[in-house]
Amino acid sequence: MEILAQNRKARHDYKLLDTFESGIQLVGTEVKSLRGHHGSITEAFIIEKDGELFLHNAHIPAYKQASLNMGHAPLAQRKLLLHRRQIHKIIGGITRKGMTAIPLKLYLNERGRIKLALALAVGMQKADKRQALKEKAWKREQHQLLKSAQHKD
Repeated sequence: MEILAQNRKARHDYKLLDTFESGIQLVGTEVKSLRGHHGSITEAFIIEKDGELFLHNAHIPAYKQASLNMGHAPLAQRKLLLHRRQIHKIIGGITRKGMTAIPLKLYLNERGRIKLALALAVGMQKADKRQALKEKAWKREQHQLLKSAQHKD
């Protein structure tokens, strides 16, 4: 699995409840640009329109070798390709208070297809973020203490 673009702040800003793998409808120049590791989903989000899900505000720059009339809009909405049951589950989560669907990463799967990992999430407050950082630091410290204790034996 080759990661093409990643939203690193998502795990810090949100509590991830459920993750999904989605196909994404792209044109040829978008695929070429993404395969060259040009693209960003840091500011991207997922919206629902007419019972379908779209990736909004994902930046995929124009492919440099493409002619002017063959290009694409860098910030165009891109349709997500999911099973109907998954779409209903995500839309149901979005309509509840405080839940949102966020993209986590764009990657190439084993078959060479571009996929989007997305999650149904709840936004975290500052206190929750601080608590999560404390727990992470404590787990890291525990791991180091166990590792040093094993080396002494």
